[in-house]
Amino acid sequence: MPESGISLVSGTPEPPHSGAKRASAATKFAKEGDAFLAQLGERVRTLRSRRGFTRKAVAHLAGVSERHLANLEYGQGNASILILLLISRALQCSMAELLGDVTTSSPEWLLIREMLAGRDEASLHKARVAIGDLLGTGGAQGEGARPRSHLVALIGLRGAGKSTLGSLLAQDLGFPMIELSREIEKFAGCSVSEIQGLYGQAAYRRYERRALEEAIQIYPEAVIATPGGIVSDPATFNLLLAHCTTIWLKATPEDHMRRVAAQGDMRPMDASHEAMADLRSILAGRSAFYAKAEWQLDTSAQPQEKTFLLLRDKVRALLQFAHAT
Repeated sequence: MPESGISLVSGTPEPPHSGAKRASAATKFAKEGDAFLAQLGERVRTLRSRRGFTRKAVAHLAGVSERHLANLEYGQGNASILILLLISRALQCSMAELLGDVTTSSPEWLLIREMLAGRDEASLHKARVAIGDLLGTGGAQGEGARPRSHLVALIGLRGAGKSTLGSLLAQDLGFPMIELSREIEKFAGCSVSEIQGLYGQAAYRRYERRALEEAIQIYPEAVIATPGGIVSDPATFNLLLAHCTTIWLKATPEDHMRRVAAQGDMRPMDASHEAMADLRSILAGRSAFYAKAEWQLDTSAQPQEKTFLLLRDKVRALLQFAHAT
């Protein structure tokens, strides 16, 4: 049955006061529609930030005007999408189901989704680990009988210190140092910027996953400096969490910007008049994913030498290495 207040049949006699009821329902739906568009805009902004794109870049890739995208992000998008909301209500299904979300594609998917809906982060973490163990794709590092991985992956935005601290850590542990971005370039036969410019973000993510898979297969122990956007692809990030001991190197936005600028690399903030705002937005969009690492270290909180000592001692403790004298 359709929800009360949404009439799908025309030409039928109207009961008394139906006009007032329709007006009230229309007002209520308008408010709900505004909230829906605002939430849609928020999701668009979050996804854009998580993937490290400026609004200008997304507008260019999508072939729409930057103003149109800005309107969408601020909850002023094309109201025709509200028609889909009406239809989903009439059919008593979610928008995700109407739009073909994978979690609606079979009864088992729907039952699993229902079991997980509303759970807190800790419960969802346990479920993810249990599913990984069940499917043989890997669970949580160092939990239960699972041995601690000696592949130490450093995650975080560019400018956090992954390459510098990673090299020092690899030398201290006697491990190989792997710059995953360099491995991606070897697979593609061109630079990261050329991959993205010529083949697009999807191709870059495929090379990124292949590079990580090969590193996991080849190296029993290593320090891996990962690209900042590796958390943007759930499949690749799952692989990383399952097979590596993960450390989030974090820094203030100001330090990120200063360090990246010192390297002569302003991607993805180039040609933007709001570089710092973009960087803050990207960091905010990715922080919840970076926080899935087993440990995090603020590289802005102390000088580099002390930061390295903190990192070294923590990793040695995780790997049960004897501390350096």
